[in-house]
Amino acid sequence: MIVRRFLTWARLVAPAQRAEGVRALALGYLYSPMPEEMREEAEAALTAMLEDPSPLVRQALAEAFASATDAPRHCVIALAYDQSDIAAPVLGRSPLLRDEDLIDCAAHGDAAIQSAIASRACLSAAVSAALAQAAPLEALIALALNEGADLPDFSQRLMLERFGADGALREALLARPNAPASVRSDIVHAAASALSAFVTEAGWLSADRAERLQREVSDRAAMVIAVEAAQDDPLDGCMDIVRHLRVTGRLTPALMLRALLCGDRALFEAALAELSGQPLARACGQVRYHQGGGFAALYTRARMPADLLSVFRAALAAQDVAGAHAVSDEARLSRRLIRLVLDDCAGLEGEALARVSALLRRFDSEAARQDARDVTQRLVQGEQSPHLPLLEVRGNQASLLALATVS
Repeated sequence: MIVRRFLTWARLVAPAQRAEGVRALALGYLYSPMPEEMREEAEAALTAMLEDPSPLVRQALAEAFASATDAPRHCVIALAYDQSDIAAPVLGRSPLLRDEDLIDCAAHGDAAIQSAIASRACLSAAVSAALAQAAPLEALIALALNEGADLPDFSQRLMLERFGADGALREALLARPNAPASVRSDIVHAAASALSAFVTEAGWLSADRAERLQREVSDRAAMVIAVEAAQDDPLDGCMDIVRHLRVTGRLTPALMLRALLCGDRALFEAALAELSGQPLARACGQVRYHQGGGFAALYTRARMPADLLSVFRAALAAQDVAGAHAVSDEARLSRRLIRLVLDDCAGLEGEALARVSALLRRFDSEAARQDARDVTQRLVQGEQSPHLPLLEVRGNQASLLALATVS
């Protein structure tokens, strides 16, 4: 009787009043005890209201059913396919929607619908992958910010392929807990590419110089990420990032030389193993005896540049002379190693070797700037200490004795 009266009343009142009435009936259906007959009538009445021409009424129904586990599933499905502002609450919260429902709605919905799906408290890998493949930037940022989303590595990389130039997306992906090394590498590469494009378009740098700077920034980041990956997973961490760098075309001789000049043999050994198809343990053994024929064979099998074999041998020999030292978290270049290699390669000739010499000099400049930053930082920190002895300054040079005391 009550439900029949409601339907009669709903035909006579304004949409805003109908919306309040529908909300009240929906909440009563969900949370009030009803006889089975009345419950069936109420469900029929609520189903009928899905056809109401006013979006206010359907919006009220969507908000009432959005988080309910006992809502009629057919009503929730119908609301999920309604216009965006009506569907969004249901798509964003309803526990009754299955992955196939969400994927279908995402495929046919607009940015608002896809953003609502991307913001769900729990999101499966299948739905995340569907969004990563087709959703617009707005929804992908919401997906990246959603810590409850199971977002596979390949989906994150696909998002970067599609919208890597957007800083907000890169920042959101980088902030995700336990971001994979491969994804972090792609984020840095995307940021470097965006910056390179910007300075080229602005006319600040030539395209060739901007591209070279982009490669060097990506290589520095790859080194840092590889060191962290090896610390997190000593067995497979370095191989994983090397494998990804190879697939993306960023595992270059320049990066491998940088690794050696940072004192890191692990990345170099993993790279040779990956490029040659040899087991890592075998590659490590051949690198250890780098002056022998086994290393030359491994180097050739990895399809490394033949005219640079002497340079890599010089880098490995420089490590032997300098002695083993821990690689810093920053994976910084060692000026001592660089200078040993430069001295060893001074008499070599050839166009490729000339380019390597120029690269080594750039490495030396980069390492010198980093060392200078460290010194100035220590000086600044020392000036803030009440116990710092005053530096005796003569002309433009600080007293070496005072500087040694500070150190």
